[in-house]
Amino acid sequence: MKDKVKTPKDISLREKKLQEIRKKLNRQREELISGAGIALNALPDETLFPELGDQASAEIDRNFMLKLKGRERKLLKKIDEAIEKIDNGTYGICDVCGEEINIKRLEARPVTTMCIECKTEQEEEEKLRER
Repeated sequence: MKDKVKTPKDISLREKKLQEIRKKLNRQREELISGAGIALNALPDETLFPELGDQASAEIDRNFMLKLKGRERKLLKKIDEAIEKIDNGTYGICDVCGEEINIKRLEARPVTTMCIECKTEQEEEEKLRER
């Protein structure tokens, strides 16, 4: 694939898209933070139930909520890293090959750190290791 020479118009369009992505990331970050506060207040207490089945069910619910919070914490970390990269000018560069990540991929998955080619290769390697 031949590299296309970027014109100032292409650069400014990409920059504009990156700022839109930054706004989207900030909104998602705020939603996660406000949602986390609500969820923590709704987190079931560690109550002792007379029935063992009720106790187990409550424990499963609590563990499930904590697992969800763990995923959200990881996503929040990725969002913060993406915003930091936008601010320091390194966002949208593949961590593996160093090439620019396609803007459509960044719009679809703003926290990505790999271009589609490197991500596909990584997933194929993971499938081979699972066999």
